[in-house]
Amino acid sequence: MSILSSIARIAGEYTATRARHRAARTLYLLPLDIRKDIGWPEPGDPRDPEILSSPRSRAVIAR
Repeated sequence: MSILSSIARIAGEYTATRARHRAARTLYLLPLDIRKDIGWPEPGDPRDPEILSSPRSRAVIAR
């Protein structure tokens, strides 16, 4: 595995994680009744720092 393929894989994972978090943040900004109508589950508090923080900051903390 070359270094470029490793970098591309890491960049792809970061992009996918960022898109998931952006979508979750956008859905949490919707009113509760609309979230219930579309079937969005309520896993926790919408002010949960894990949902609202960027994926990059958690990646830095995890290292």
